[in-house]
Amino acid sequence: MSNIVIIGAARSGTNMLRDMLTKIPGFATWPCDEINYIWRYGLKTVSHDEFSKDDVTPKNKRYIKKKFDWVRNKYKAGHVVEKTCANSLRVDYINELLEDVKFIFIFRDPIDVISSAEIRWKASLELDYILKKARFIPISDVPYYAFNYFKNRLIKLFDKEKRLSYWGPKYKGFEMDSKRMDAIEISAKQWEKCVLASYKSFMNMDKSKYITIEYNDFVSNPVNNLKRILTFVGEDVSEGEIIKICQNVSKNSVGKGYKKLSDMQIKKAANITENIYKNLKDELIKT
Repeated sequence: MSNIVIIGAARSGTNMLRDMLTKIPGFATWPCDEINYIWRYGLKTVSHDEFSKDDVTPKNKRYIKKKFDWVRNKYKAGHVVEKTCANSLRVDYINELLEDVKFIFIFRDPIDVISSAEIRWKASLELDYILKKARFIPISDVPYYAFNYFKNRLIKLFDKEKRLSYWGPKYKGFEMDSKRMDAIEISAKQWEKCVLASYKSFMNMDKSKYITIEYNDFVSNPVNNLKRILTFVGEDVSEGEIIKICQNVSKNSVGKGYKKLSDMQIKKAANITENIYKNLKDELIKT
């Protein structure tokens, strides 16, 4: 049995990995997209998501274990899979908080991430999506999160870009940046902060606890990459089953950001993300 936490900046393929893994018998997750409210238990008033191992208490450790056990028991799963994107800012916190945890670190070309994230910043209300996540808010925290959610939606109505005041992982200083940056810039900053925070944590962690995946490489060769992941978590799945799980993986989103964004927008994003993506590929992905 293990707890598998997928780490990645928003729009980096975390959903894809979770959905593929949970097609395998013995793997399960929550019936909603993310559980950030659960991870923030006892820390709801903290304005950012950058928690450290010093934020772990016996109380929130018991609470998280209870929630993972709920999934394990409800779905009779040996492996519980989770992919809240804000966890990319707090890997050390998760590592301290959760027992028997293995990490899958996925990263993606920031231009493709940013073009996708910009859409989410300006997205309309998805009530069904919200209600599924709201089901897992700690009861005592519901009034706090409800107030902030509706305030965020109200701000969007009057924003010149028609975007939310916040979306995605909140790094320290996020609120100030979100006021002065446009959707492209703040998406680039989120990617940079998330990826570098994750990288720093993993470089100080035993290599047996994590595996690294690059999105473009994964979608180009999903079968071999899924085999790598399954070997890492100690599961033996037949070749036929792996091929079946991978049959709908698409490369259509690779390079999409370079077609969607203008040259000026790409330059603006690149000024923030610099050479981080190339450096990560060079260091972490073996060819």
